[in-house]
Amino acid sequence: MDRTALTKPLMGWAVFAVVMLAMPLFARSGDLRIMIFANYLAIFAMSWDVLSGRTGYISFGHPFLIGIAGYTTAMLTYHLDMPLYLSIPAAVLATMIGGTLFFLPALRIRGTYFALVTLAFMELMYQLTQVVRPDITGGTRGLSGIPTLASGAVPNYYISFCVMFVVGLGLWLIVRTRIGTALSAIRMDEDAVKSSGLNTTKLKLFAFMLSAFVAGVGGALYVHYLGSIAPRNIFDINFLFTILIAALLGGASTIIGPILGAFFLTFLLEYLRPYIPGTERYFLYGLIALVVYVLEPKGLINIIQRLYGSLTKGARS
Repeated sequence: MDRTALTKPLMGWAVFAVVMLAMPLFARSGDLRIMIFANYLAIFAMSWDVLSGRTGYISFGHPFLIGIAGYTTAMLTYHLDMPLYLSIPAAVLATMIGGTLFFLPALRIRGTYFALVTLAFMELMYQLTQVVRPDITGGTRGLSGIPTLASGAVPNYYISFCVMFVVGLGLWLIVRTRIGTALSAIRMDEDAVKSSGLNTTKLKLFAFMLSAFVAGVGGALYVHYLGSIAPRNIFDINFLFTILIAALLGGASTIIGPILGAFFLTFLLEYLRPYIPGTERYFLYGLIALVVYVLEPKGLINIIQRLYGSLTKGARS
């Protein structure tokens, strides 16, 4: 990576961190709780983006990975009283191992078939958590009374933001390496990458393992923020829809874009809640997201970059 080319973007990350860390000084508790959900959605969207946005292998089963992490740490803490500093790493490890066992065969297929297989895994997980040992998983009701990470909006905000920031910066640096370039090349022409001598299966496996790691971290922490888990929430189609829209609307294959998309969608949903309290608002924000995506296929990040370029150009002239 060219250190000179990284200077300005890293300064942008630093400014972003300073602004967000200062947020509790002037934001209300209700606003901070909205920001917490935005932070976790950003983690999930980035996790999806590093696999599907980079390689072009569109996954419809991402809640499957989040669910593995959530249920693992929830059951360990609820039934075995395992401390969080052990249950959360165990949940992340279980996500990477369990997800690989299911998804590895799917990485050998492409396009629509891959998307359908991942969607089938999510549906399978949804059914299993309800019918297999409901005394352990909680069945359709799930598990409640799970230990939480912290008490209060401010500590939970700092936890969610710091994790989101570290994940975002780490992924952003990784995709700027040769591995990131190779993953993008797979999206454009996988056969050409194969013919160049690179092992595309190993590259895709790396992207999936990285995606599963991030999903595991986010899923485990999210469950301990809520203090509960239920299959109808984790494996809900609206949850999947929100993750996909956040990544695509913000700007797929950019890492920064999913963060923008997550914050945009979260605040849009909260703004619409007083006027459309039901699930109909998902349709409306989906429509808004579709319009924005059609007008700017490269996402919100491209709009911001163009505006920034125009401002700097005007300032110079």
